[in-house]
Amino acid sequence: AAAGSTSRPLPAALNRALMMAPEIDRVAADHRLDPLLLHAIARVESGHNASAVSHAGALGVMQVMPGTASRFGVSDAGALHLVPINLRVSARYLNVLQRRFPGDLRLVLAAYNAGEGAVERHGRRVPPYRETQAYVVKVLAEYARLDGAARRLSAEGAGAAP
Repeated sequence: AAAGSTSRPLPAALNRALMMAPEIDRVAADHRLDPLLLHAIARVESGHNASAVSHAGALGVMQVMPGTASRFGVSDAGALHLVPINLRVSARYLNVLQRRFPGDLRLVLAAYNAGEGAVERHGRRVPPYRETQAYVVKVLAEYARLDGAARRLSAEGAGAAP
């Protein structure tokens, strides 16, 4: 069979990512963030699932804790299941973390996962928590994968050889 001739639905996570892409692009532009970073975090956190709830109580696509959301004026935890609100709270928090840990994406991601205090208590290093260490590796790997795919597609679109 020719490539692409078999009709099958997109995997649910990919479909969710595609549906959310315009909002991620808007939020990324508004907060001067790389949309691929937001996609990488969303993929690792929830598989781009706006209904996700973690064992720790984090909510929505970017798995925002209600306490974090309240820092940014969102007191209704249920609102964190709304993609635009969840993304905007996450983007604002990432901006705070980037200012606190400038130029160190590993620490920004560790703080996003474990909290700024945990990173500070461990000497401004990724805390020695298995979950946080694995999280940083997963997000960085997903970010690199998305960046590589974007570069390949851009080169192909420009008529360059893949």
